[in-house]
Amino acid sequence: MADIDIPPHLIELERAAWAEQQAGALTFATADAVQAAYREHAKATDGVGRLELEMAVKKLVRHPEG
Repeated sequence: MADIDIPPHLIELERAAWAEQQAGALTFATADAVQAAYREHAKATDGVGRLELEMAVKKLVRHPEG
């Protein structure tokens, strides 16, 4: 995966969604906010697709050791 500029607010949104998911309490509002942020950032970033961005952020949040 290429180096992707990941803004801190995306990491925080994904961490919040991951925490809710782990607790079995993921809300539509949280999931929607994360997806909207991915779409906005991908659109504003030349050459980075939403899926590539989402995968990079999830890897960073869920598997920080690797």
